Amino acid sequence: MSKRPIYLNSKINPFNKKIKVDGDKSLSIRWALLASMAIGNSKAFNLLESEDVLSTLNVLKKLGVKIKKTKKFYEIIGNGLNGYKYKSNMVLNAGNSGTLGRLILGTLINSKKKIKLIGDQSLSRRDFSRVIEPLKKFGVSFYPKNRNFLPIYIKGTKFIRPIKYVENRGSAQCKTSVMIAALNAPGKTIIKAKKSRNHTELLYKYLKIPIKIKNSKKYDYIEIEGKKNFGSINYKIPSDISSSAFFIVLTLLAQKSKLIIKEVNINPSRIGLITILNKMGAKISFKNIKKYKGEKVADLLVKSVKSLKAINCPSSLNSSTIDEFLIIFLAAAKAKGVSYFKNLSELNKKESPRLDLGSKILNSLGVKTVLKSNSIKIYGNPNLKLNGNYTIKNYYKDHRIFLMCFIAALTLGGNWKIHDSDSFRTSFPSFLKIINQLDKKLNYEI
Repeated sequence: MSKRPIYLNSKINPFNKKIKVDGDKSLSIRWALLASMAIGNSKAFNLLESEDVLSTLNVLKKLGVKIKKTKKFYEIIGNGLNGYKYKSNMVLNAGNSGTLGRLILGTLINSKKKIKLIGDQSLSRRDFSRVIEPLKKFGVSFYPKNRNFLPIYIKGTKFIRPIKYVENRGSAQCKTSVMIAALNAPGKTIIKAKKSRNHTELLYKYLKIPIKIKNSKKYDYIEIEGKKNFGSINYKIPSDISSSAFFIVLTLLAQKSKLIIKEVNINPSRIGLITILNKMGAKISFKNIKKYKGEKVADLLVKSVKSLKAINCPSSLNSSTIDEFLIIFLAAAKAKGVSYFKNLSELNKKESPRLDLGSKILNSLGVKTVLKSNSIKIYGNPNLKLNGNYTIKNYYKDHRIFLMCFIAALTLGGNWKIHDSDSFRTSFPSFLKIINQLDKKLNYEI
């Protein structure tokens, strides 16, 4: 990843455009993992070619999975639940991807050999106990004992047993890791999961994997019958709402602009961002809504607003917004009044301590915040304009920090120097290309 900085010193001009952002990262990784465990040839169109997804494909290749790429699609040839090939001294590298790191462990519970899982410096700081502990209940062994960070070793078992598991964090990664492990467990695995994104459940239903789901206000109750092989899946990956978020806020804060973002995944468990921004005075609307293999997909229509208003954000929206809070904080900085976001300690357990860094960055822009261990108050200023010099570095190469600061530079002004300029490629490799499409005078190196 490049350590060279990018320099920004020009606000974006008004625009009226239609764009399509990259494929959904959560769905791209889940498709690849499930396709590798299916029987038959699966094809994915619009697969996100980000570093996280490419890491997923590389891990699967190491496990003996055949993957082909054409101009139009990726193809994975699956050999069923026991189709991986395990070699001695195998090392799998999850790179920067917490989703891959946690989910791949769920696929390895029947591995015949000890496998080492590693990641980059950022991922190696993130807590893996949240998936290690439930996976141990299936009979899996982890080494060294009591180690909760990468690198770690996993060794599967011949005597896999189904489990009962309570997921209290609202973490789709934890839930999905257990759901994937349940595929290889004889009998019924039962999960009580705090509300979180439900892409895996929808894919299981589409693949006719034996699954029962009961929904309550705060929890989902999931029952999976294991040891049932399933067929291949052809999938056109819809566009990513998390990537779209940056262009939504760019449009809201820009002058006299209008944007249509095509074919975005608007799964109800992912659109807290839209709910929050509309409560703040935006008028983001869905057009051409359709259902695709269980997922809701629509075009998003966004227009500039004269002003936003502050929000006391309900905690009930946190799980459906967790990856978008940084860019929401930027919107709150331009809103009228004091915005309050609470119960966000999970933000500091992401690729970087996002709650702390988000506050620090806003402070550097002259925005007052009150930061606590799990909450933040943002004192908005509708007239916020920048003309100073701003340097962003030492942010753990967190792609969402980079993208937040880029949007701040294009909408607020100032002279910016953002280090680790390739960090956006972790999740959104076409970001600069789309920026250049919106304003012809912008010509950022791709």
